[in-house]
Amino acid sequence: MDRIGQGFDVHRFAADRALVLGGVTIPSEKGLLGHSDADVLVHAIADALLGAAALGDIGHHFPDTDIRFKGISSLVLLEHVAGLLAGEHYAIVNVDATLVMERPKIAPHVAAMRGNIARALHVDAGQISVKATTNEGLGFIGSGEGAAAHAIAMISTLAP
Repeated sequence: MDRIGQGFDVHRFAADRALVLGGVTIPSEKGLLGHSDADVLVHAIADALLGAAALGDIGHHFPDTDIRFKGISSLVLLEHVAGLLAGEHYAIVNVDATLVMERPKIAPHVAAMRGNIARALHVDAGQISVKATTNEGLGFIGSGEGAAAHAIAMISTLAP
């Protein structure tokens, strides 16, 4: 049986933080603020996968009150999500994600992001899609105050 899930995450920009998206550190004056590395893209993907399997969300599995997750790479968290899915006999069919931010441009980094995400999930990079769009100058994203990501994931039940 196939199941789908959707994920959404948002983080504000802050000085003195690295900008990490899809596990890639991207040159930028500001990074995203969060308890972990604040990788908004990976967080949305993790939530989409957890939602597809009805396993809660990343806040449940990796609470921001837990010191173990302070500054952690979100790819480590994503790999844990992949293990949870495997333990429930689910295989990842595909992930489709969209970053929403004004700058910097991420096109030069998309292949590396897809590779990082695929490795964390133990799937082929061809199963991972990463796109980006702007908010056309509107709202907190348009003014450069933050970034968001949307993700959809499909999983399939494996025979036990």
